[in-house]
Amino acid sequence: MKTITACEALEHIKSDMVVVSAMAAAEPKEMLKNLHKIAHKVKNVTITNCLPIEVGEYLTNPDYKDSFNIEGWFYSAAMRKAHKNGNISFIPNHLHLAGIKRLHHKKPHIFIGTATPPNKHGYMSLSLSNVYEKRMIEHAETVILEINPNYPRTFGDLEIHVDDVDYAIETGHPVPELPDTQPTEKDLKIGGYIAKMINDGDCIQLGIGGIPNAVAASLLTKKGLGIHTEMFTTGLMKLVKAGAATGKHKQINKSKHVAAFALGTRELYDFIDDNPSVLIMDGNWTNDPNTIAQNHNQVSINTTLEIDLTGQCASESIGSKQYSGTGGQTDTATGAQRSKNGRSFIALYSTATVKNQQNEQNEISKITPFLKRGAIVSLSRNDVDMVVTEYGVAELRGTSLKERATELISIAHPKFKDSLYQQAKEEGIIV
Repeated sequence: MKTITACEALEHIKSDMVVVSAMAAAEPKEMLKNLHKIAHKVKNVTITNCLPIEVGEYLTNPDYKDSFNIEGWFYSAAMRKAHKNGNISFIPNHLHLAGIKRLHHKKPHIFIGTATPPNKHGYMSLSLSNVYEKRMIEHAETVILEINPNYPRTFGDLEIHVDDVDYAIETGHPVPELPDTQPTEKDLKIGGYIAKMINDGDCIQLGIGGIPNAVAASLLTKKGLGIHTEMFTTGLMKLVKAGAATGKHKQINKSKHVAAFALGTRELYDFIDDNPSVLIMDGNWTNDPNTIAQNHNQVSINTTLEIDLTGQCASESIGSKQYSGTGGQTDTATGAQRSKNGRSFIALYSTATVKNQQNEQNEISKITPFLKRGAIVSLSRNDVDMVVTEYGVAELRGTSLKERATELISIAHPKFKDSLYQQAKEEGIIV
């Protein structure tokens, strides 16, 4: 492993190459914020990313669209905003297969990511993500890692030896954080409904956002919870610290808290640093529904943007506009339902406020007869279990179309219930 500067590392990127970047807080910040500096030297370089946090000019500036193609497994706000530039596109995926399917299509010339400094045995930790990172390292022609002592040394399946790395860049910037936002009143209502249906000893998976944070806050008095999740969050850390999550009832990885990546506050990073109770494992294994199902009483909690009266969930797009990604929603929802006594929750607010063509604010129902034109179905109606709004819980498992429409209307905002029922009758969903 040779130590070089970020600018020297960028010289290894040539036209028509495929470069894969580590995701979220594991991104190589120095390389990405300087990537645009080689734009005049290269054409058609493909940058594959996932939930990017570093808002580099290569991503946002339309002047560089001929130099860089950005293809992502999960959109962030920066990706949504820059999509109009014309060089950004989404890669449809289930998270546990994202890396494998991408390798079938394109092999990386270069992998770029982050790691902790090597220990006395020459091993570094990839720290905050192993969704696809280690797998890509094994297939990349060249591996370049930013070595940063501020990153937590985590355990699991993400150790890598210095002999398997070509170039190292020494950095010292703070680790990117995700603020621990306070749940809203709606979040707390939804979180309360879900918490009542979670028992001591259940094994849980939480997604990202205010509703999962509220669920975590509502579980602090539970006992013996297990954690097998895609993303290890600040809320999950608090459950462990409070003694609510011990993992002692798990069937696999007993007494271990398992995830594919971590993203949250500095307190979270300090907690998982050198902590053998937290395992960051290969996303292909962690999020495989067959793996998830091995733990009994697995509970999956995710959110959606819109749901129709048959149960189809549009969780990643607003109409045809890509907003985020499927991520592990289908992985975890189906895995939980395969688990003995497992349950899956999909949560959403009953309404949203949007602008109409006259630029006026209108409140609309997020439970609708039909999804918006072009909307992407992230979770099919066949895989939806329980749906929760601030007005209650709709249990859809095993229901007919008429029954599920009635259930979903019952948890819609009161001002939309009559119109939803009438539309369901007009469309023949309820006869």
